[in-house]
Amino acid sequence: MPERKVIVESQVGLHARPAATFVQTAAKAPIDVTVAKPGGSPVSAKSILSILALDVRHGEAIVIHAEGEGADRLLDELVAIVSAP
Repeated sequence: MPERKVIVESQVGLHARPAATFVQTAAKAPIDVTVAKPGGSPVSAKSILSILALDVRHGEAIVIHAEGEGADRLLDELVAIVSAP
């Protein structure tokens, strides 16, 4: 299962607009996508409530997993969203 570990660069963390953009991008893909804090339980990257409940803040790391055709491309898109300041 392809995965990426990335540091959240947005000043608001993975909340508000960055979270919405992240979820919308994940939801467009017909494959399973999860996100977790390192060592934590993964949640669906397609659920805004699950993403917000992770309480990911600026400077924290997350691990994004995707499984299926196009997983690497989708992961690259999601990393770009999370890496943007």
